[in-house]
Amino acid sequence: MNTKRYSEMTEYELKSEIATLKEKARKAEQLGIVNEFAVLERKITMAKSYLLNPKEFKSEEVYEIDGAPGEFFKINYMNGIFAWGYRLASPDHEEALPISMLLKG
Repeated sequence: MNTKRYSEMTEYELKSEIATLKEKARKAEQLGIVNEFAVLERKITMAKSYLLNPKEFKSEEVYEIDGAPGEFFKINYMNGIFAWGYRLASPDHEEALPISMLLKG
């Protein structure tokens, strides 16, 4: 089992980890293990975030949310690989999204 944190991995290690997780997710989906599939998908999202540069995501900018067509997210501030802000449809609900979930227009 890999005990290294995603934040400590090289780009190569992250890409290898993502490939491994995708294969495990594919198997879980085939076997109908929905909760394991969801956990693996989350891990993939987190690992992908470490391949991106958080400095490229700016507060006050609006991004479409990957996997939620037509839903948009406005960033209030950044904290590491997380963008804190709100979905335009629910401006009273602050949440944090990994930056790999935000699509640049």
